[in-house]
Amino acid sequence: MSTVLHISASPRGEASESLAIARTFLDTYEETHPEDEIVTFDLWDGTLPEFGPAAAAAKMAVFAGQQPSGDAWDAVIRTFERFNAADRYLFSVPMWNATVPYILKQFIDVVSQPGMVFSFDPEHGYTGLLQGKKAAVIYTSAVYGEGLPPSFGADFQRPYLDNWLRWAGVHDITEIQFRPDLVTTTGDADRRTAHEKARDIAKNF
Repeated sequence: MSTVLHISASPRGEASESLAIARTFLDTYEETHPEDEIVTFDLWDGTLPEFGPAAAAAKMAVFAGQQPSGDAWDAVIRTFERFNAADRYLFSVPMWNATVPYILKQFIDVVSQPGMVFSFDPEHGYTGLLQGKKAAVIYTSAVYGEGLPPSFGADFQRPYLDNWLRWAGVHDITEIQFRPDLVTTTGDADRRTAHEKARDIAKNF
């Protein structure tokens, strides 16, 4: 049995395009993989800890070869364990101001710890520790779209998350894109295509 963790970065509920595509993906996955477990981590549900001064100090203590303690570091460990327990990840990621929502960046800052997500060697650099996992990522945006003029925005969303996943050791990555969803005459057709792709990927994920 495998576990799929859906990491939801949208707070818009039923109005969210990324969450609608995620539901299509997960419904199809559940139908085709009934023996597997699906877990959702809604980053907006209040369980994601902050990464403030105490947690940052604990992280640097690890780099110094020390063993940190305290509530802030315990919260980091719990969040990482929740993340690491999954074999497969589904990220639903709307574009905010050309990049990812701040809550997703907060999640990445919380779990990206030495000895958890990565190791570091002064001679060879970083090594990602999330080995043997795979990810599917849903990218949506209202205005930005590939091939549109710069006045319609830029994409710091996909390059950021894709780079982080690969840095963390996840190289089996599949993408589903629906963008733009406002400034286009083909929105309905593009939406159907995105949902169809989500079904196809979920069947073999």
